[in-house]
Amino acid sequence: MLKVLMLHGWGGSDDPHWQAWLSGEIAKNYGTVSFPLLDNPHFPSKNRWMKQIKGLLEDFKPDVVICHSLANIAWFHLCHEGEISPVKRLLLVAPPHLNCEIETLKTFFPLVSPKHLYAEEVLLVTSDNDQYMTSKEALKLQRELGVEMKVIENGGHINTASGFGEWPWVKEWVMQ
Repeated sequence: MLKVLMLHGWGGSDDPHWQAWLSGEIAKNYGTVSFPLLDNPHFPSKNRWMKQIKGLLEDFKPDVVICHSLANIAWFHLCHEGEISPVKRLLLVAPPHLNCEIETLKTFFPLVSPKHLYAEEVLLVTSDNDQYMTSKEALKLQRELGVEMKVIENGGHINTASGFGEWPWVKEWVMQ
């Protein structure tokens, strides 16, 4: 049985966000999904998020991890620590650039790309007009990570505000 851990970004990804929709779709197909609300999502702490995610990884033991936005950065920090078990598949959706200067998120930045992502298969999904990462920054990140990248045209931050509620492509990727 497929086990999917969904990790949201800054502020959460509640309905009608694509992560909330996808969680329901996975459950409808008898998959097991964990979509926890990470600690204090509007004023997150890197250390608290990392501790919570490590616990989820140890207890839930997912096959697939799907990160959106700030969750990508938390995953990168976990990779730098090197204390997590690899997963089969990792989807990195709309990460912000690695030197983000938003005051509320200062505990997460800056950082460098990890050398090892602790996944057998990784896909980076970005947009050509994301306000948190330029196309040039996305290409640089892709090269540094050494992973495949899918670029969505006019996808914004790939969230509810940019029209990503139901997102059939991501369901197909997860269920393959």
